Amino acid sequence: MYLEDYARFAGTGEKNAAGKTLKEFLEAYNPKKYDCPCHTVDTAIFRRQGGRGLRLLLIRRKNHPSIGFWALPGGFVDLKENLGDAAARELQEETGVTGVPLKQLATFGDYDRDPRWRVITTLFFTILKEEIPVRAGDDAADAEWFDADCGEEQTVGGQTLVRLRLSAGKDRPVLTASALLAVSGEGPLREEKLLPQTSDGLAADHGLLIMSAMRYIRSFE
Repeated sequence: MYLEDYARFAGTGEKNAAGKTLKEFLEAYNPKKYDCPCHTVDTAIFRRQGGRGLRLLLIRRKNHPSIGFWALPGGFVDLKENLGDAAARELQEETGVTGVPLKQLATFGDYDRDPRWRVITTLFFTILKEEIPVRAGDDAADAEWFDADCGEEQTVGGQTLVRLRLSAGKDRPVLTASALLAVSGEGPLREEKLLPQTSDGLAADHGLLIMSAMRYIRSFE
């Protein structure tokens, strides 16, 4: 069985409609009965740079998919690993960064966001007071700090277009992405969703992840 100690899941202790106890139910349960999504974690590590300026730590992928493109450090969650622990582990393996506080921010789960399988990712982030040394490791071919700028503008049709620009300095890559802001609901049911438009040099939907984190940070300024 998946868990050795399952007593807290006994409920009222009665048998189910098939006449099975919890122990019998778990012994017969097939976790492969349904196709299961994979779960990953990605982490946006920001650093303050005077005033409202932000720098963002990215890694360059050395394997498919999005090989050679830049991405947030992250990877797959082990079966018996909590999400925060997985985020910290992947961050250390790919950048050498350890001991930083991480906040869980959002989940991204569009079915077509990864060509390998149905992959759902949970986004974490943190804001550091000073830049720390980084080194590329594991699935990362490179690791670098980028100046991060995220702004909004109105389109001709009155929609809000969010633009992201990431620059690592002279003779270094400039990465961009854009998305339309879709708003639905009101009050506590208000929801904002970024609809991807363009992406240049960024892996998969990582532009959306980065824009979401930056807009969240800006909401407190």
